[in-house]
Amino acid sequence: MTGPGATVGDEIARNPGTHGIGFIGSTATGQKVAAAAAGKAVILELGGNGPIVVMDDADLDLAAEATVTACFLCAGQSCTAGERLLVHRDVREEFVAKLARLVTERVLLGDPFAEGTTLGPLNNAGVAQKMDEHVADALQRGATVVSGGSRADGYPTDLYWHATILDGVPAESLVAQEETFGPVAPVVAIDSLEQAIELTNASPFGLLSAIFTRDLAKGLQYADSVRTGWVNVNESSNYWETHLPFGGRSGSQSGIGRVGGTAPMESFTELQTVVLS
Repeated sequence: MTGPGATVGDEIARNPGTHGIGFIGSTATGQKVAAAAAGKAVILELGGNGPIVVMDDADLDLAAEATVTACFLCAGQSCTAGERLLVHRDVREEFVAKLARLVTERVLLGDPFAEGTTLGPLNNAGVAQKMDEHVADALQRGATVVSGGSRADGYPTDLYWHATILDGVPAESLVAQEETFGPVAPVVAIDSLEQAIELTNASPFGLLSAIFTRDLAKGLQYADSVRTGWVNVNESSNYWETHLPFGGRSGSQSGIGRVGGTAPMESFTELQTVVLS
């Protein structure tokens, strides 16, 4: 059944004839769905602000390639997008230069149906407005624009945003704290693995994170220490497999339960106890 969420969706979630609910979408809507479906089996795969960590021993070419995919695939409109980049201060300048070069070479804004286009418009006015607010907030707090930084003129709608790289983004900026859901790569400088772990866990989200390092021990220490449901080591944050369990950590704003593989079936399969005398 299709229809407006506030009517059709709400009825499906509340109706006593519905015994299980699976929802993928924003945190705010997911919380409303969960409230309406109280008492039923629920899987929620919600928002994310999972970082990409680039350590000082990382393969910077690999990290920059993966970041382009993470931040600009689907114009950043993905719950696993590279919403913030925690880059070690010793390699930050070199990494940003590599990323900027790749964006210039490979990210082409235009009509999604035109051959060669790799970056299309945002989905709706609300998403574009959030980009406006998050970028403006970061700049007001001292960040600088490396590329992009504004909406694009000369297109059929005002929903086109240039691929944007921001450097020197303070960790408390909106773009580093919330889910922007747009084509932006905000670079936050870090000094250690411990700081990367601290900043990852300070987020209210807990969906997916990624780290680039040549030291397997560092990668596993990060994975073991952060509260995200999925961790990629030396791979884009936008990489996940549909046959593997995927979802946010409990207690975060990224949902509950797991999608992917047999995990949803396990969530919706109930045990029945029968006692015979």
